[in-house]
Amino acid sequence: MGRGRRSALAAAVTVVCAVTVLGASGTAFANAQQPTRRPTPTASASSSSSPSSSPDAPASPSDGLDKDLEAVRTKLDTLYHDAAVATEAYNAAEEKSKKQSAEIVDLARKIVDGQKKLDRLKDRAGAAARAQYRTGGLPPQAQLLLSDDPQSFLDGAGRVLEGEHAAKGLIQEMTRTQQDLQQYADDANDRWEQLEANRKEKAGAKKRIQQRIKEAEKLQTKLEKRQRDRLAQLEKQAAQRAQTAWLDTGILKEVRGKASEAGRKAVKFATAQIGKPYEWGAEGPKTFDCSGLTSQAWAAAGRPIPRTSQEQWKQLRHVDIKDMRPGDLIIYFDDASHVAMYVGDGAIIHAPRPGRTVTLAGAGEMPILGVVRPDTD
Repeated sequence: MGRGRRSALAAAVTVVCAVTVLGASGTAFANAQQPTRRPTPTASASSSSSPSSSPDAPASPSDGLDKDLEAVRTKLDTLYHDAAVATEAYNAAEEKSKKQSAEIVDLARKIVDGQKKLDRLKDRAGAAARAQYRTGGLPPQAQLLLSDDPQSFLDGAGRVLEGEHAAKGLIQEMTRTQQDLQQYADDANDRWEQLEANRKEKAGAKKRIQQRIKEAEKLQTKLEKRQRDRLAQLEKQAAQRAQTAWLDTGILKEVRGKASEAGRKAVKFATAQIGKPYEWGAEGPKTFDCSGLTSQAWAAAGRPIPRTSQEQWKQLRHVDIKDMRPGDLIIYFDDASHVAMYVGDGAIIHAPRPGRTVTLAGAGEMPILGVVRPDTD
């Protein structure tokens, strides 16, 4: 390898060390979202060496190159994993903000309607007071003594009692309406505070995402084309080894489930998105992130599901891997930071990470946390 190419790779490895140190301060954000563990590398640096290598064989230049590129690959995996964690945190905050905004609008409508109701009640109370004023405000006993027609008075006495009862009910209704208005106002204030907290959470997540993606892109720009091509080969080989190891467990001999009608619709939607770019926070139609793809696929199938991979893992029904069927969702990594749709024959469709497109891949290429089923058919 020429001096220029070697120096470029050395610079990239230096960046790996630098971003490792710089990235330590940002780890707290991902941890704050929920406990997480770094993704276990699908292959070690040593496993990517030539099969003919042995402890006694002399090291070749390519051995050193692959070792350095494995360090780069591992660091890129970590950076993109951190970005994925932050992306799902951003998506969760976005969903909360939408819900809280809708609640604020609903509360505002209730406050307006309540104020109109209170105004009507006040008008009725005013009318009753004016009517009493016109009669001189005399008590029923005085009206009886002054009346020329006792029978007429007695007939009207019942109406007086009804009026008093109505007035009492009016006062009670006014009191309840005022209490409701105060409660609506308090609830709206709480929602505003929550909305502001989510706004800050979204801003922090966005900053984290952009920082990690920028670090990853900077690391890759330090590599020359030949080194980037070799890095891509190493990534592909690592994925193939992980998939092969997963298949060698014999898992597919047990997986025989058939897709439900809704599951087929979800798979059809996901398949139609193959080739579209990954974009964090995106739900289509032109770009997707991992959970944006799965949530929109099942929405197209008529079964709305939670927006984020973590909530999909928490809220949807868990099924054993041997019982999974096309349309089920496979959740990856201990922190449930990635999700893909199982489409059968050991394959998934997913939106991998920035710089990639929605693609077909092996279900065992990443560490599987578990499987969830959006429908019950």
